[in-house]
Amino acid sequence: MKSKVNEIKVSYRERITSDFWHKIQSSTDAAELVYEHWDVNTIGLQESFKVILLNNSNKVKGIYQLSQGGITGTTVDMRILFAVVLKTLAVALILVHNHPSGTLKPSGVDKDLTAKIKRAAELFDIKILDHLIIVPNGDYYSFADNELL
Repeated sequence: MKSKVNEIKVSYRERITSDFWHKIQSSTDAAELVYEHWDVNTIGLQESFKVILLNNSNKVKGIYQLSQGGITGTTVDMRILFAVVLKTLAVALILVHNHPSGTLKPSGVDKDLTAKIKRAAELFDIKILDHLIIVPNGDYYSFADNELL
């Protein structure tokens, strides 16, 4: 009698060809894109963490919401983050989270998390291009523009 095991299947389906993918050339491009795809009804209510997944030409493969938390924080599970990154074969990432308070200054936790994700990404030859903090009024803070990466 054979042992019973679960089937493991890894897949990623592109519904839009890369010819039509949005190209990110600056932090402004990334911020504008993410604001288009953020629920304006919750941006000032609770903190969320998303990742923009990019190909080698900095074209957007997709945006994935990794977590949604409370008023002052959200949890990022590194295993889920990299499961998504590896499944989509992304080669570069832009990390994004919101501060419902409207404060653009990154916290110590924000800086530590960014460093931790960057170290893990390097093991897979994946680049962290930026980490954006967005706020309800449409403004943003870029780690790359402020030389924190």
